[in-house]
Amino acid sequence: MKVTPIILCGGSGTRLWPLSRKSYPKQFSPFIGTDSLYQTCARRLSSDAFAAPVIVTGDPFRFIALQQLGDVGIEPGAVLIEPVGRDTAPAVIAAALKVAESDPEAVLLVAPSDHLIPDEQAFRASIAAAIPAALTGQIVTFGVKPTRPETGYGYLELAAQARVGTGPVPLNGFVEKPDAAEAETMLHAGNYLWNAGIFLFTAKAIIAAYRHLAPVIFDAVKAALDEGITDLAFLRLAPDPWARITPASIDYAIMEKATNLSVVPYTETWSDLGDWAAVWRETQRDGVAVAGEATAIECQNVLLRSEVEGQSLVGIGLEDIVAVAMPDAVLISHKDRAQDVKLAVRTLRDKGSRQAENFPRDYRPWGWFESLATGDRFQVKRIVVNPGAALSLQSHHHRSEHWIVVQGTASVTVGNKVDLVTENQSIYIPLGTRHRLENPGKLPMILIEVQTGAYLGEDDIIRHDDIYARA
Repeated sequence: MKVTPIILCGGSGTRLWPLSRKSYPKQFSPFIGTDSLYQTCARRLSSDAFAAPVIVTGDPFRFIALQQLGDVGIEPGAVLIEPVGRDTAPAVIAAALKVAESDPEAVLLVAPSDHLIPDEQAFRASIAAAIPAALTGQIVTFGVKPTRPETGYGYLELAAQARVGTGPVPLNGFVEKPDAAEAETMLHAGNYLWNAGIFLFTAKAIIAAYRHLAPVIFDAVKAALDEGITDLAFLRLAPDPWARITPASIDYAIMEKATNLSVVPYTETWSDLGDWAAVWRETQRDGVAVAGEATAIECQNVLLRSEVEGQSLVGIGLEDIVAVAMPDAVLISHKDRAQDVKLAVRTLRDKGSRQAENFPRDYRPWGWFESLATGDRFQVKRIVVNPGAALSLQSHHHRSEHWIVVQGTASVTVGNKVDLVTENQSIYIPLGTRHRLENPGKLPMILIEVQTGAYLGEDDIIRHDDIYARA
């Protein structure tokens, strides 16, 4: 029997700003290594022991999620699109109902896509140890042995008689995020674990739990699934029944009320990378963590990250500082205030700053673009088009465009004419003319676009045809 992973990747956390933003949240970024957290999660749950994963995400991230899986050679079993985020409880039962359509006895593993679990073998062994309990109808959660009095996590309280080994043990209950004194007490008590937010159960068992403990959520999600529509490679859940759902976590809706619970303790490294202090803990050497073109000179307990190619970030004599440099924003914070980065995001949002939520690179189904320079009546962009991808057939009311290919070959439609434009060649798109850009090659195609006109906003696009059904 294979375990079906349910990978949740619709969140948009703010505590890892500026690298994580609403338009491109942390799960899709490579915090450690070259793969994103989402890709690392998918790889971790990809072996002969696992079926194809079911992905649950939001509409803005659907193509990113699909492309990043493809980049690591993983084909999803299904990709469910939430109309809006409603926390984890609706997302989990939507995926469980989808899998149960073909196999109600399926064993499901719910996994957030943004966690750090370096020891894949140990984690897979914990999953294997939990399967027998799940097959008896138990809802199994995974708890991490605490190594410090952490106030940013919820806790699991083991039953007093529980003997921690490698298999499931009885769970007494869930504990909300504690204050520092409570966390210290639980650390030394020995019968508390960090709540990792990872769960294993059969589709039949979790459906029964929702019917009994969260019938309103169950009915609305089932209706959203039944009325959902297929859109390219995605299943869009119906928005009207979904809108009736009050946001709720699976902990609150199910786990805190269920009686058929057990927990598998996990003693290896785990982190939800919830803030920059967590990233520092997992990447530091002798108290210093650097990434990109960052240099620390006589610094202690610092995190320095340069996320810009060709931009050097240098710290001298710093202590307990986090500094993260992006092309459009720089964060500098005391390490002890890492969980308060969300306050910076809120302040920027209140000021109307684009940097609060928008990533400097704008990811699209066909690739991505970024603005290199802007001025009065002009803008310069770098555009990267994936192999075999194509922009929509479009036109603009207020701008004309010049395209210069710097890598690869572009197939360019201008009006009724189609031309191949190769490296070091350019083409002009007059204002109001229908045009399309395609990459017929097997490698990414890169071009520089120079826009000129009275208005250069992204909403000045009239789509006449689109292979991604956006027209």
